[in-house]
Amino acid sequence: MTGAQTLTLQQNDAPFREDPAQSFTLPARFYLDESIYKLEMEKIFKRSWWYAGHASQLPDVGDYLTTNIDEQSIFIVRDRENNLRAFYNVCQHRGHELVEGAGHTNVIVCPYHAWSYDLDGSLIGARNTAKMAGFSKCDFSLKPVGVEVFCGMVFINLDTNATSLAEQTGNLESEIRKYCPDADNLAFAQRDTYDVSCNWKVMIDNFLECYHCHTAHRDFVDLVDMKSYRSEVHGIYSSHISNAANSTENSAYTFEKGDVDFGFAGWFLWPNLTLWAYPGEANLSVLQMVPDGAGQTIEYQDWFVPDGKASKQLQEAMDYQKDTLQPEDIGLCESVQRGLKSNGYNQGRFVVDDDRSELSEHAVHHFQRLVAGALDAELDTPRAPSA
Repeated sequence: MTGAQTLTLQQNDAPFREDPAQSFTLPARFYLDESIYKLEMEKIFKRSWWYAGHASQLPDVGDYLTTNIDEQSIFIVRDRENNLRAFYNVCQHRGHELVEGAGHTNVIVCPYHAWSYDLDGSLIGARNTAKMAGFSKCDFSLKPVGVEVFCGMVFINLDTNATSLAEQTGNLESEIRKYCPDADNLAFAQRDTYDVSCNWKVMIDNFLECYHCHTAHRDFVDLVDMKSYRSEVHGIYSSHISNAANSTENSAYTFEKGDVDFGFAGWFLWPNLTLWAYPGEANLSVLQMVPDGAGQTIEYQDWFVPDGKASKQLQEAMDYQKDTLQPEDIGLCESVQRGLKSNGYNQGRFVVDDDRSELSEHAVHHFQRLVAGALDAELDTPRAPSA
């Protein structure tokens, strides 16, 4: 199956329209085909802002952490000017990786031949090169990567020509600060990891609608006021907000009204990040869907709370997410992935109403439209036959 064939309408495909109320979903092969997955790595993930961690994980000069975008290992470090820098995690001598995980260092030293780099990426030591003709340390600095802090979160971008995240996201930062005004005082608390047998887009699709909430998430429906739940789409993100429920007593977890007393606020940020603010004390978390092949996803959920220490209330919220809501969603998504392989399915219709109510799937269409656009897919009308 060639790239040209996969990104245009095929014989059994219905059109993917600009209007969500008139559109069919993306064909199943977009969730199954390894060639499309590889195209996504090049056209989406290596050109978009990628969540790497939280600034609170890098408080001191020399603190670093690592992240991977497909096969590209990157590390972020706080330099001597107290700025964050990001570099490809590879020695410029023979290609050995420089650091692993997260930690602290005064000098970045390659474990292979001990070439050493300052925190600004410049080569400061290379044994047995002082008398080499034509050798200049300036030629072997680490290769930089774009880095940006957004509401305390650290993002990187492999595209050196990328527009800043702040510019791309419009009003997203002000929205987050409206619902989480204490965002600057939050710190990393914990990471929960999930291995899920489905395509990364299945998990994003699932987050972007609450059509399934009454059926699959009894406790979540008890936690929030579903009648007020609304999704709005904007550029490369969408907002998913509800009012406070009538009572702080519910089957998910008990909370007292406080910093976050509006109900639930969630956001999708292109391409693979969702952000959550639960009712109660100040909190923010990110759930990142990391593709691991066409049919596998690794999910990371990072929690940010005051001083990085969860109170009893916040711990109950975190436990609810980990022990109840996530298993519910993972079961749904893995079943969808199996169903996408069925000969009895290729596409469905988006359920969209004029009021864009809590049951409307217009935000799923918004995401799938971003995917199709990034991949230059022509799915609205068939191509004219070649002469």
